[in-house]
Amino acid sequence: MNLYSNSLYTEDVRYVCELELPWEKLRKKNIMISGASGMIGSFLTDVLLEKNLTHDLDYTVYVLGRSPEELRERFIKYSDDKHLRVLHYDAGLPLTMDAPDSIDHVFHLASNTHPLLYATDPIGTITTNIIGLQNLSEFAVKHHAERFVFASSNEIYGENRGDVEMFDETYCGYIDSNTMRAGYPESKRCGESLCQAYKAQKGLNVVIPRLTRTYGPTMKTGDSKAISQFIMKAVKNEDIVLKSCGTQYYSYQYVSDSVSGLLTVFFKGKSGEAYNIANQNSDITLKALAELIAEVKGRKVIFEIPDAVEASGYSKATKARLDGDKLGSLGWKPKYNIRTGIERTIRILEEII
Repeated sequence: MNLYSNSLYTEDVRYVCELELPWEKLRKKNIMISGASGMIGSFLTDVLLEKNLTHDLDYTVYVLGRSPEELRERFIKYSDDKHLRVLHYDAGLPLTMDAPDSIDHVFHLASNTHPLLYATDPIGTITTNIIGLQNLSEFAVKHHAERFVFASSNEIYGENRGDVEMFDETYCGYIDSNTMRAGYPESKRCGESLCQAYKAQKGLNVVIPRLTRTYGPTMKTGDSKAISQFIMKAVKNEDIVLKSCGTQYYSYQYVSDSVSGLLTVFFKGKSGEAYNIANQNSDITLKALAELIAEVKGRKVIFEIPDAVEASGYSKATKARLDGDKLGSLGWKPKYNIRTGIERTIRILEEII
């Protein structure tokens, strides 16, 4: 699918490009992004390439992925742009490819981020979040990176113990580590600790944006997250399938707001600190979310029991709402609430799929 032909997607990218951020800090720098083909990584890459194109900042963006062909196809608009470099890389291996002496900024966004992969590739889920992080941290130290961004997750908070309504950055919930599903949140927790170790021992300047459940037109059509399945049903003009009672109460975020928050943390965040990227206007129960998406398309919600493999990847958290006040203190403001973000996602995907 070619997102570049869609005016709403182009509008989203340009909106982030025009935010009042200290973009001049990027002039003539080298920026590396792992997970550049993912939902958030691909949108971030589009923003950085478009900003470079329109404001002549002369920085170079290195995108890493297991399939260079997929990356070239995804960023086809910039196929002749000398500022885009596509590199083959498996995050589980040391990063040894040729690169400039200085990589100024690293965004580690590569991760298995949906339930089916947690269930079918639990080893890869853990190793990308820990070994992949270590490999890129070593690379960043060797190449004198000015700033390293580790994309963490709302999953690190685990289950709400019932003592708070919303999770701020100091909250520590409960995770049963002796389950296969725990591989994702536990490895993200360990990854954050590894970031602190690299900061203390090797002087790595690292910030940790904690992303909440993100959705948007850059999602993969095979994404098994509940919200992604709901959206794809809507795009196909089918009834929305709910596979639980739907009482789970979560924070969600449209992808452009997730990336604007990510960039705010990158530019303005304090080294060694974590920041929730969340918008209370997008907090909703799973059942209400299914009903909202059904309403947008004039369909109905139906219930279906998930199979054992799919169910094993589901989060057990019943309430996971993030407090975004710390990020707000840096000047970040979201643009979309849950309804406007969902409506926009469906409109874009209906046109391009």
